[in-house]
Amino acid sequence: MYRLNLPQYEIKIGEKDGKRTIFDFLRRKYVALTPEEWVRQHFVHYLVEHKGYPKGLLGNEIEILAGPKHLRCDSILYNKVAQPQMIIEYKAPTIKIQQKTFDQISVYNLLLKVDYLVVSNGLEHYCCKMDYDHQKYLFLKDIPDYENL
Repeated sequence: MYRLNLPQYEIKIGEKDGKRTIFDFLRRKYVALTPEEWVRQHFVHYLVEHKGYPKGLLGNEIEILAGPKHLRCDSILYNKVAQPQMIIEYKAPTIKIQQKTFDQISVYNLLLKVDYLVVSNGLEHYCCKMDYDHQKYLFLKDIPDYENL
């Protein structure tokens, strides 16, 4: 797989029906090993092991409803009262992060109204803090530690 701009962790790779899988420690199961999943697993481990995010407050592949449409957020961080606090969108390392990636995560945020939006392709990471009072967002230099959210 790809070398990422994220810390290494103890990766568990498997195989099912001749296809490679990777263990998702949030969903507690092996899932298809795609380039985007490779980024997701590295990123959630980074958040938990290096940024202090509680594993129990993170969820992967979270479905949200927009009228008749079913949307799926790559990862969501919830606060201690189970309200979404951060949406994280992943792309494969070969996918350049562009405006359409931010447009995609913004659609999710119209429904969830979180404090933070994060986008990563495993090589580049962007974090925005929402400022609803002034109807704008502020790019942060780094992903904040959990205690600073």
